[in-house]
Order: sequence, then C-alpha cells, then structure tokens
Amino acid sequence: MTRNMWSVKKGFDFTLMVAGESGLGKSTLVNSLFLTDLYRDRKLLGAEERIMQTVEITKHAVDIEEKGVRLRLTIVDTPGFGDAVNNTECWKPVAEYIDQQFEQYFRDESGLNRKNIQDNRVHCCLYFISPFGHGLRPLDVEFMKALHQRVNIVPILAKADTLTPPEVDRKKRKIREEIEHFGIKIYQFPDCDSDEDEDFKLQDQALKESIPFAVIGSNTVVEARGRRVRGRLYPWGIVEVENPGHCDFVKLRTMLVRTHMQDLKDVTRETHYENYRAQCIQSMTRLVVKERNRKDRSRN
Repeated sequence: MTRNMWSVKKGFDFTLMVAGESGLGKSTLVNSLFLTDLYRDRKLLGAEERIMQTVEITKHAVDIEEKGVRLRLTIVDTPGFGDAVNNTECWKPVAEYIDQQFEQYFRDESGLNRKNIQDNRVHCCLYFISPFGHGLRPLDVEFMKALHQRVNIVPILAKADTLTPPEVDRKKRKIREEIEHFGIKIYQFPDCDSDEDEDFKLQDQALKESIPFAVIGSNTVVEARGRRVRGRLYPWGIVEVENPGHCDFVKLRTMLVRTHMQDLKDVTRETHYENYRAQCIQSMTRLVVKERNRKDRSRN
C-alpha cells in the first residue's frame, strides 16, 4: 500500500537538506525549486578561503503555497562540505546535526507536552553529484554510506546542461550501478496501489527511472520561441529549466512538493527515527542494568 502519496489536505512542515561540494549549483537549484532568494546575504568566498573553511550547518525558513496548500519549509545547507584539502570524515558535522534533531525530538516525545512537538527532523537530503568525472567520487560514497541509515538520500546529477543527452543517460546508469555496488541505500519510491490509474503509475515509474535526477537551476527569465521561460542562454540555444525534455527539474519538484513529501516524512518517522529511538532505549536499558549490577555488588 502506498504511504499517502497525494496527501495535500493540510499544511506541511518539511525539512530539506542540501549537500555536495561548492560550485554544483545547490543554492541556484533551491531558489529555482521554491521561487525564492534564500541566499541573497551570503558572502562568496575565494578559493583559498573555501579550502580553509570547515563544514557549517545553516538553516533558512520559507513559506510557499502549492495548489492552495501551505508548505512551511526549512532548508538546511552545508557550506564548506568537500572544499578542504583533507575531506576525511567531513560528513561528521552533517551526521551530528541530523542526530541532534532526532535527540531533541526524542526528548520532547518523552516529555509532558507531547501535543505541541516541533518536528525539526531532516526528512530528505538532496546530495549533489558532480557531472565531471566518471561517476561517484570516494567522498560521495563515504558521505552517502555514513548517512543512508539516518536520512532519505535523493541523489542529484548537478549541472546537467554541461552534458549531452547520451552523456546524461550514461552517467545516470553509472551512478545507479555504483550506488548498488557500494551498498548505498538511497530513498526508495513506494510501489503504487494496484487500483491507481494508469497515468499515475506511468508518472511514478518515470520518477523511479529518473534517479539520479539530472537538474539545471536558473532564476533568469529568457525569451524562447516567443515565450518567457526560466532558463540559461547559450550561443547554441536555450536550456529551459521547466522543460522535461531538457532536464528532470519538474520531476524533482513534483516528487518533493506534491507526490512524495508525505512518504518522505513517513519513512523518516517509521524507519530512520525509530532506528535512532531503539538505539537510545537500548543504551538507557544497558545503563540501568549496569547501575543495578554495581549496586548489587556493593551490597555484597
């Protein structure tokens, strides 16, 4: 049974993390997805400053409306990731942040005022993969393997307009093969109910086959065949952000905002958080048993 794939009855709180090295268009894509400018005050660092920078965690809040439904969105960014000379374990601050949100939720859930718990758990991580090179880099593998038990990872093939369509297809196949080879557990789309209409089943299948989503971000409006569209202008033509024939931007946005937002939240709650919660309870139980044994020994 699908997990409320079209749940648009009420407003949502949703936390989206974006991760990947600098220069892959993360900020542009986020602004394109939600028609906002979350990074207007960001200071651009030079190459030397980026090398010295450690991984930070920054949060941006934005309210958007999708077909009459209010979305209260939190974007968690990870500037500095992958920029240092030595990137060994640079995923740790990201993992710690995700765990901290689980810890806070666990505390609130164990408290007295459980009706008004604020859910700041990270529901989805868009992980940006470079279009340059042959596939996943060691850093990509290390990051995704370290976090795949904590968060729903959706891989993104960044800057798809730097590749030809056949190159995009080859790159996607290569990345999917490597994800499987390295045992990385990315977000799995739930199967459709048997009674879903055929159009919905086809749309769902197209989403599954698009992984990793090949995206292009742009907030610039250009003229294309007498129409004004968001895109990028090149000497050889125009790349349209919202043209499904040019990239997977529309599919990604549809998945995040319309069809799978509730499922991403459900998987976070039922799988990733429950795993964390079970570990906490086991640790607490061990401590209680250890303390009881210590008291028994002291009595004897």
